[in-house]
Amino acid sequence: MALVLNDEQTMLRDNARGFLAKNAPVAHLRALRDKRDADGFSRALWKDFVGMGWAGILVPQDYGGLGLGHVEAGVVMEELGRTLTPSPFLSTAVLAASAIARTGTDQQKEKYLPRIAAGELIATLAVDETAKHHPDQTAMTAARAGKGFTISGAKTFVIDGHVANLLIVAARTAGKAGDTRGLTLFIVDGNAPGVRAERTATVDTHNAARIAFEDVNLGADNLLGKTDAGWDALEGVLNVGRAAVAAEMVGASEEAFGRTTAYLKERKQFGKSIGEFQALQHRAAHLYCELEVTRAAVLKALQTLDDSFDRAGAIVSVAKARAGLSAVLAVNEAVQMHGGIGMTDEFDIGLFMKRVRVCQELFGDSNFHADRLARLNRY
Repeated sequence: MALVLNDEQTMLRDNARGFLAKNAPVAHLRALRDKRDADGFSRALWKDFVGMGWAGILVPQDYGGLGLGHVEAGVVMEELGRTLTPSPFLSTAVLAASAIARTGTDQQKEKYLPRIAAGELIATLAVDETAKHHPDQTAMTAARAGKGFTISGAKTFVIDGHVANLLIVAARTAGKAGDTRGLTLFIVDGNAPGVRAERTATVDTHNAARIAFEDVNLGADNLLGKTDAGWDALEGVLNVGRAAVAAEMVGASEEAFGRTTAYLKERKQFGKSIGEFQALQHRAAHLYCELEVTRAAVLKALQTLDDSFDRAGAIVSVAKARAGLSAVLAVNEAVQMHGGIGMTDEFDIGLFMKRVRVCQELFGDSNFHADRLARLNRY
């Protein structure tokens, strides 16, 4: 498949870019940060997303969604990256919708997917328990209790966890931390007794939370998928999230690069634009090439998720690793080429650096995915 968007995907990209540039520029993020908004995102803007169908982009049409693919979800994520827009799109429309659509029973799909598409639910995935992303190290327990389960433990870095009505939680029903066998996924009401969420202040002003689960009682209908066999389903959802975050980093890094090249043409030193100096031209050319290769890798990962979902793990790791490396390079070069002004809060470039740093860690940094790729290829 050609590594280019088709006409419909290009139209979606153009519409999303125009809408976000008008309604959610970087100033929108600053306003939420400066007034210390309790939600951390605009619910009015989220309603607009819902009205355009974005909340149901991965929800099948039978359940009120658009029934589009991962490439389309990646297109929206890329444009969100360009404007650093905080929203529940990743947590709800990408992660939770994908988990339920692919793993849920018919009853669960009928109960939750239409509400996600209609913007009535904010949902998210709760998986990590340590400072770094290691889903196989899940230690949170889910003990049998009658016909259901009782879960106890804690999760960290849960995207939009402080406002989520619904949580997709990975817990251990067998084995020990480090085992892939014995993991099970559950659907948990965010307001259930024993669930306590604490919003964490991330450096990029986006939303995350620590969530504690203290003897939370769940029924058999809260089980998502099969008991002890949740690893493959979890990896599938994480692959979707990893590719989506990689797409966001493409948008953020390309926006930072575009702003930097514009500055190189405007800033004058010794009577000429600094972009005329060969050393800066070489650095800009190198960065451009890196971003083009990354864009191709990310699009290939999204296409593979659409065409061969169960075999997408390796290319998703390639995309996430490359996106992290090239995005970090892009924002570092942006700050350096802007000089002293690039370090000030009044200038937007620093905000791109902070978001990229968070996205690099989210669902595994470049080192994690280099190791994962090696293991998948049996090195």
